[in-house]
Amino acid sequence: MSSKPDEKGINQWLHVDQFPEHLKKYWFQRFKIWEQYDKGMWMTEDAWFGVTPEPIANKIAAHIAESAPKDKAIIVDAFAGVGGNAIALARSGRWERVFAIEKDPKTMKCAKHNAEIYGVSSKIFWLTGDCFEAINRFAGSKNVVIFASPPWGGTEYGASDVFDLSKMEPYNLDKLYKSFSKYSSELVLYLPRNSDLNQIARYAKDGKKLEVAHYAIMGASKALCVYFGDFNFDVEEQES
Repeated sequence: MSSKPDEKGINQWLHVDQFPEHLKKYWFQRFKIWEQYDKGMWMTEDAWFGVTPEPIANKIAAHIAESAPKDKAIIVDAFAGVGGNAIALARSGRWERVFAIEKDPKTMKCAKHNAEIYGVSSKIFWLTGDCFEAINRFAGSKNVVIFASPPWGGTEYGASDVFDLSKMEPYNLDKLYKSFSKYSSELVLYLPRNSDLNQIARYAKDGKKLEVAHYAIMGASKALCVYFGDFNFDVEEQES
């Protein structure tokens, strides 16, 4: 698929001389982010800062598929962005339906296009709007898992050894947990690699432990996922 975007702010950069100077480093990482980048992926400039690299998205999707309760048939990607995680979740083949929520229309256009390149667009139900409002459609559902990869507030999270999740912008840990746990006890949050684990541990219920998995590329941790609810991992630690 090689159709070109016809809207300002949506880009298909296939040559290094097309790439904005401030994003140049991502040109050299493009195939780590999208293995099929040269097939015509669409991106916004902001998407480069937030998209989950494909190998990590695939590993997360596999971990969720393997560990989620078997009666859960639907998964919601609350912050779909340009589609990295939603595509991986759809490609896992585990779910009857994948819902992808994105509030920015241009970013959503990129996500739909990118899902077509990966052959899974028909497996994803797209919801354009604020995730905290769109999630209401799942009220009362018993078979839903929620995955959320929220914005982290730019690059400031990397300035300290331990990141204070109460200061994450625009949505802090408490906002995310309370907003989404109302709709499913099975919640996965994708957070900065240096997140304060003590803050996360406060949300463990009835003395149970929370699963935290670090995800790495080429030996460097990029982020972590916290698994709230009845996820069942066969081994004590999941790391890639």
